[in-house]
Amino acid sequence: MQQFVKAKTILSRYKEADGWFHIKYSMNLYRGCQHQCIYCDSRSECYHIANFEDILVKENAIELLRAELRKIKEKDTIGTGSMNDPYMPAERELELTRRALTVIKEFGFPLHIITKSDMVLRDYQLIKDISRVYATVSVTITTADDALSAIIEPGAPVSSLRFEAVRKLSEGGVRAGILLMPVLPFVTDTEQNITAIIDKARDAKAAYILPAFGMTLRDKQRDYFFDKLGQMDKNILAKYQKYYHGQYSFQSPVQNKLSALFSALCKRYNIPTRIPPYQKPDNPQFTLFD
Repeated sequence: MQQFVKAKTILSRYKEADGWFHIKYSMNLYRGCQHQCIYCDSRSECYHIANFEDILVKENAIELLRAELRKIKEKDTIGTGSMNDPYMPAERELELTRRALTVIKEFGFPLHIITKSDMVLRDYQLIKDISRVYATVSVTITTADDALSAIIEPGAPVSSLRFEAVRKLSEGGVRAGILLMPVLPFVTDTEQNITAIIDKARDAKAAYILPAFGMTLRDKQRDYFFDKLGQMDKNILAKYQKYYHGQYSFQSPVQNKLSALFSALCKRYNIPTRIPPYQKPDNPQFTLFD
């Protein structure tokens, strides 16, 4: 179900930019997500989303964004895609993300997009224009197997389309990399999967890969995930019930082996494992005659 709502604010400001994604301002134009990934942390109770399948569209988002950017004195990276995908199917018609990028370009802010959709290619030229200041696109890919991605990320384009999006963005001069996260214990935490993703990332000319060899598991998110695991493979669910002991995060039992493999392959292929941050320009020096 889709519902239009009025938002009070559109940007959330972090005290410090995070060390992984270098995002200082988070922008969520929607609440809920149509990609319906079975492991999504945004189902957790702390986010106060009653039904994650209901999509709330912030109809005044663009007006709010323009007003809030006008008040920011020190420019820093705006990130989108942390709580929902900015390129979920609803975006094709509503174009909130596209209109927001137009405003971000107008105000000259740096940008970091996180998505699982090849729809990001629609806005290639806007992103390319923003990249004159700073732009990066992180495409989340958890499995190299299209059939498995269709099960664990049922509303998102399959992985092969995402690799192709990375390739097209990279060849077009936009920095695009891969978020290999989460790596699901007993599901995607195999040497074969990690190797295949890195091989395909190399072929797609990915600017970086960031991994997380585990996942979060809490309250509503955990319950939903376990229910879907039971439908998918009861043997895998039994392993979670045996080895998971209620902690916030659940790391792959073979994370050390996978981490060593990941590091070795990225080094071999010369693929960075960090995202270069936005570099703030030095203060210009003006003279009487400027």
